[in-house]
Amino acid sequence: MQQPAHGGNLAWAAALAGCPPDAILDFSASISPLGPPDSAIAAIQSHIGNLRHYPDPSYSELRLALSHFHELPSEFILPGNGSAELLTLVGRELAELAATVVMTPAFGDYYRTLSAYNAQLLEFPVNWESEADLSLFLDKAQNLKEVGLLLNNPHNPTGKLFLRQSILPYLDQFGLVVVDEAFMDFLPPEEEQSLISLIQEYENLVVLRSLTKFYSLPGLRLGYAIAHPHRLSRWQLWRDPWPVNTLAAAAAIAALQDREFQQQTWLWLPPARNQLFGGLAAIPGLTPGKGAANFLLVESKESVSGLQQQLLKHHQVLIRDCLSFKELGDRFFRVAVRTQVDNQRLLTALHSVMSSEC
Repeated sequence: MQQPAHGGNLAWAAALAGCPPDAILDFSASISPLGPPDSAIAAIQSHIGNLRHYPDPSYSELRLALSHFHELPSEFILPGNGSAELLTLVGRELAELAATVVMTPAFGDYYRTLSAYNAQLLEFPVNWESEADLSLFLDKAQNLKEVGLLLNNPHNPTGKLFLRQSILPYLDQFGLVVVDEAFMDFLPPEEEQSLISLIQEYENLVVLRSLTKFYSLPGLRLGYAIAHPHRLSRWQLWRDPWPVNTLAAAAAIAALQDREFQQQTWLWLPPARNQLFGGLAAIPGLTPGKGAANFLLVESKESVSGLQQQLLKHHQVLIRDCLSFKELGDRFFRVAVRTQVDNQRLLTALHSVMSSEC
């Protein structure tokens, strides 16, 4: 079976570990361990009868729920079949510009969507140990109105959080700015650095959001884009008429209204992340980087491919290698933050494998 480019491939991991997929403890996919929320499951069950009908092609109820959640007119919102579908639409639009700046190491799907439309790519490295700064590029670049900027915040895979004020200058300089905020909802409102509040002010701004990571619903494939209505109307002409299924829409509406689940997640993450960071830092040969989201990037003195296989075969634990991030290669891996019990199982397994390698 082929090595996966994404995390969460339990069939591949189970085949390597020689166990059933449900026996794998998955740290490779950055999904919250707290969900799905009971409210979302109840909504799915209550809408089973609606499977005999086509979804509302305008997704009026879902867009209204998102409108209330973000305090934004619903015409600025476009639900999609996960971030992957929306990134494909973004790629088609970015390809119309002279070039697109991507912060590297970059999420692999950015390369997929840009190459699919033969977009010109300009890579700008992020130092995972220090603050990111685009000023060096901007000092040398010209005609940025013909250039797009694609970045994610918090950054994947480093977990670095860009401050809102650090991105603002680029909204006036680039022709199109696309900010992938797939992990932004893991920060409580007083800490998040979202640009959603600026959408009505900047027609060249697109924000992408995911509802699958925070609410543990990756199997439903659900995300949304926030952008100027004229841009979203154009995208509608490019895609299939019913990208979001009825059950996904119902689950999303319920989850958005579940304030208790949101508060529970914001209370869980910081101590669990600190526990995992401290445990990783205490293992000789591993150097974790601080992150603002629900995952950590870790540098290893040992081959991660070998480490990954040993963890699977002897402990049924799956970590995310970084081979798909060409700047990182076989000396980095990424792990999701899970419950403190799960985190400790990972730390124990890592300590055992790393000790045996020495």
